[in-house]
Amino acid sequence: MRKIAILHTDVTVDASEDELDCLKQAETVSTALQKLGYRTVLMPFVLDLDKNMEALRQASPHVVFNLVETLAGKGSLIYLAPALLDLLNIPYTGCRTDAMYLTSNKPMAKKMMHDAGIATPAWFTGEGDSFGSTSADTFIVKPCWEDASVGLDENSVIKINHSSDIINAIHNGRQKLGVSCFAEAYIDGREFNVALLASQSGVQLLPPAEILFLDYPKGKVKMLDYRSKWIENSFEYDHTIRTLDMAAKDAALIDCLRDIALRCWNIFGLRGYARVDFRVDQQGNPFVLEINANPCLSPDAGFAAALEQASISYHEAIGLLIDDALK
Repeated sequence: MRKIAILHTDVTVDASEDELDCLKQAETVSTALQKLGYRTVLMPFVLDLDKNMEALRQASPHVVFNLVETLAGKGSLIYLAPALLDLLNIPYTGCRTDAMYLTSNKPMAKKMMHDAGIATPAWFTGEGDSFGSTSADTFIVKPCWEDASVGLDENSVIKINHSSDIINAIHNGRQKLGVSCFAEAYIDGREFNVALLASQSGVQLLPPAEILFLDYPKGKVKMLDYRSKWIENSFEYDHTIRTLDMAAKDAALIDCLRDIALRCWNIFGLRGYARVDFRVDQQGNPFVLEINANPCLSPDAGFAAALEQASISYHEAIGLLIDDALK
């Protein structure tokens, strides 16, 4: 029976909700792999790279299922897991080292999209430069590297009267979160995402999802912040829902989103599985917010919902990821 090592974030006893979710993913993936006839071993990815190398050599897995999202609590180190697997010449699931680095560095990914002619909201890095043009007076200060909406709440939203307001907000965000930040123009409109999955016949576009912000009070910015994803019984969690039922009137828009998602897959050299997040403004123009390489595989997450909508079983999708890793 072939062995698969499930490499996951090293979760500490005081871990946040988003980090604890990585263990849920690992356990769910393990169950799916066992259903496919594999033997599995769960393996935390720790800051001691020599220790990781020794553990992998001892395990001698056929394939590594890479679920690492952070290292030492930092999203900026996410690419070290695939880089180490490249060094050891062990096949692994999902995106490769370069794609993980480029997509998790959000300002860099936005610049690549901007240069490729893919619309993304205007942004400032706080280092004397700005990209894109906008008349927006509302910006969201975001960490440059962190995923899972880490650091996003109502205090991340700023109203500006002068460019110095943006610079100050980025500085304050860096001081508060302890990581580099950037400011992105807020697009008032609808939010969608499109998931992609490697298959035997090439990349498959899964059914798109729309994020609905229900009964948000006037003046409250509609965004997927940390509470909407992770804090049960919060207003944001209870009033932010996902739907995969698309109206016929949105057919042309959905086709456009799917085309852009496929362009992102090719531009960034994505592998295995990914998700592209969009905002669509009041005039129907789509903007890519970010590209999620190796998105969350929890059974209640958006990727699993898209699989179900496409009539692809969870364990079948996990098998496709293994097949893709061995190509």
